[in-house]
Amino acid sequence: MTDELNRIKQKVERTNKHSAFTFLIFLVISTAAWFLVKLSENYVTQTTFRLQMEEVQADKWISSDEQSVKMSLNIDGFHTLRYKMIRDRVVTIPLNEVSYRLENGNTYSFSSQYVAEKVAEKLNINASDITMNDAKIYFTLDALKSKVVPVVLQSNVTTARQYDIYGIPTLDPSSVTVYGPQEVIDTIKTVRTEPLIMNNVSQNFNATLPLDLLGGRIHSNVKEVKAEVQVEKFTEMDVEVPIKMTDSLKMRFFPETMTVKCLVAMRDYASITPENFVVAVDKQQLKAMQPLLDVRLASWPPTVQILSTRPDKVEYLIVQ
Repeated sequence: MTDELNRIKQKVERTNKHSAFTFLIFLVISTAAWFLVKLSENYVTQTTFRLQMEEVQADKWISSDEQSVKMSLNIDGFHTLRYKMIRDRVVTIPLNEVSYRLENGNTYSFSSQYVAEKVAEKLNINASDITMNDAKIYFTLDALKSKVVPVVLQSNVTTARQYDIYGIPTLDPSSVTVYGPQEVIDTIKTVRTEPLIMNNVSQNFNATLPLDLLGGRIHSNVKEVKAEVQVEKFTEMDVEVPIKMTDSLKMRFFPETMTVKCLVAMRDYASITPENFVVAVDKQQLKAMQPLLDVRLASWPPTVQILSTRPDKVEYLIVQ
């Protein structure tokens, strides 16, 4: 009798589990069907998108406050869910692609339909599903002050052993016109490139470098420059440079020459002569009739790198 009751009890439990499982399946199907029906319906949603304007003319800047535009979205539930998932509701407006017109003074406008098209692209809907609250978008453009400044190369180039940079790297263009507010432009003397970083270089090379426009505080129609860098093999060279006075005073110095130790590019080695260097004598010490005069190397070829000079003082004799 007990076994029979257990079998009946187990059969009832299996029947209840099957019924519950069947109920859950129908519940899930009916819920999914209800969601599909609801998501297929259209909903009207009021929303606001923030405008971020870019590609402004170099000699202009947007002086109006940050703008937001209101609109209505008439879209189905699927796209409404997609819209709800967008946290940063920003639309980028490249002004070089927009047909805008002058309204008065420094106020300009363009059709709000352009914003509707950008929002439609973002949400993957039709622009006709968007109704803009305003027909036009207004903004203000003010003229900037300008200045022509030289470009300075920021360089961190290391060369291979016995090689070095030959001369001064050339930049194209070597100067640019920059635009900005008066208080910023007044402080600008040069514009630097972004750093040029090269390692173990042993031959000439070219590089295109962006300009450092101070994080957008200044603008320029030129965004980058081309740098041409010459690299040569160098060798050490000693040059005996005569110590002379440049005026009519006749003098003899002891020693009579300054020994200049320098690095010279191999291409220039044969053409470097003592006449390429000038030694300067301290005339103030001469007027004070001091027994020793300071001497220094005053000029040398721009492609030559000076390592050392000697002596730094000389005795002298004024010849009558």
